[in-house]
Amino acid sequence: MIKLISEKVEMQRFVKQHKTHSRTIAIVPTMGGLHEGHLALVAQAKAVADIVVVTIYVNPTQFAAGEDLERYPRTLDDDLMALQKQALADCVYMPASMYRERHATSIVPSGAALPLEGEYRPQFFTGVATIVLKLFHHIQADFALFGEKDFQQCAVIKQMVDDLDVPISIITCPTERDYDGLALSSRNQYLTAEERQIAPKLYQAMQALAAELIAGKDVTDAIAHTSENLVKAGFTKIDYISLCDPDTLEAVSSKDDVMPETRILVAAFLGQTRLIDNESIEKLCSAQ
Repeated sequence: MIKLISEKVEMQRFVKQHKTHSRTIAIVPTMGGLHEGHLALVAQAKAVADIVVVTIYVNPTQFAAGEDLERYPRTLDDDLMALQKQALADCVYMPASMYRERHATSIVPSGAALPLEGEYRPQFFTGVATIVLKLFHHIQADFALFGEKDFQQCAVIKQMVDDLDVPISIITCPTERDYDGLALSSRNQYLTAEERQIAPKLYQAMQALAAELIAGKDVTDAIAHTSENLVKAGFTKIDYISLCDPDTLEAVSSKDDVMPETRILVAAFLGQTRLIDNESIEKLCSAQ
């Protein structure tokens, strides 16, 4: 039976009890709306630790005005049912709030947080870094698991852990995809039936881009061609299509610098829904 906890003090007591018995602990932070990608993280967490804690908290500080805070999927009953069925999580931490009334301190990351999402959603990584660090204090785990679907977020969290000497190991897991290649995301629930048919073209466009780059096409021309194809497919706005070094997230702009491990990162709107995806050139080509 999964233990449900909503108070910080009880959560810390739970951790202390298991630490006393030398049990290792892994945390899987989520905002709920759980799907198979989240459950894969839970399964990996159970493979590396004795005790698995899943957190469910829709963090308001990572949403800007006009974003989807109010309509973000809140499916707690379904989430708990899925975790119970999987039978791998030991505890679910679901605080009503993670911020006191006069909260005034935030983590403002630089480095990996500046490009891409940092340009289009400048408040986002401050909210993410702050809430993740707070969760790490509430749950002093040995491991934390994150999905590579949010590749830049993983880089920012790793950077924060290294820079602030947080005693936890970050484990990242490959993106889980639907049968047609669409990266699993809680926000996929926003898509209309027609948009859901179009959405896999984002991954297909990334595969085509990878093939063009491997064939030696100029980076700028290949990205422009990909953007045109996404618009023709029905995407309404392209925030970015970028080639990045997987470790530093520095942009790769020359075809001579394109490597198999170079990462393609994309953010695009399909109707009112913003989809993000990423993958290495090597994996994109091998999947075709």
